[in-house]
Amino acid sequence: MSRVAKKPIALPKGVEINVQADAIVAKGPKGSLSIAKPAAINLKVENNEAVFATEDAALIPLTGTLRAILANMVKGVSEGFERKLELVGVGYRAAMQGKDLSLSLGFSHPVVFQAPEGITLAAPTQTEILVQGADKQRVGEVAAKIRGFRPPEPYKGKGVKYAGEVIIRKEAKKA
Repeated sequence: MSRVAKKPIALPKGVEINVQADAIVAKGPKGSLSIAKPAAINLKVENNEAVFATEDAALIPLTGTLRAILANMVKGVSEGFERKLELVGVGYRAAMQGKDLSLSLGFSHPVVFQAPEGITLAAPTQTEILVQGADKQRVGEVAAKIRGFRPPEPYKGKGVKYAGEVIIRKEAKKA
């Protein structure tokens, strides 16, 4: 079996895993998440650890993938995930309007983004956006959607970028 699939998942305090015939449900203080499970893959929960096992050689790679996804689910329902975005550019700013995020990105109108269910948006400053949630995939997807409104351009670096992202700059034309 794959090395990833053999590694047990430690369950923090307050996190429960329910194994059903066709799904795995993780519940914790930050919410609950579920994922479909093939019938040939077994999950045992003992001593605050979850371990995968399978007899089918064709399902070994899927078992490793399922283990990685379940580890992210356990971390999400216990601690949660967060992506930070930064706005770079003159006049580029973000503000919260209730639960909606209003972005001024140099267009003739403000861009209003509604947070999907399970995701919380925050704008601690005018040039920072925090995307938080229990599901790692949804947090990344929402952050990518917000970044997609005005991706950073290579000449001046203006736009919405991830915190810590390095924008490779191009040299402007010379006469």
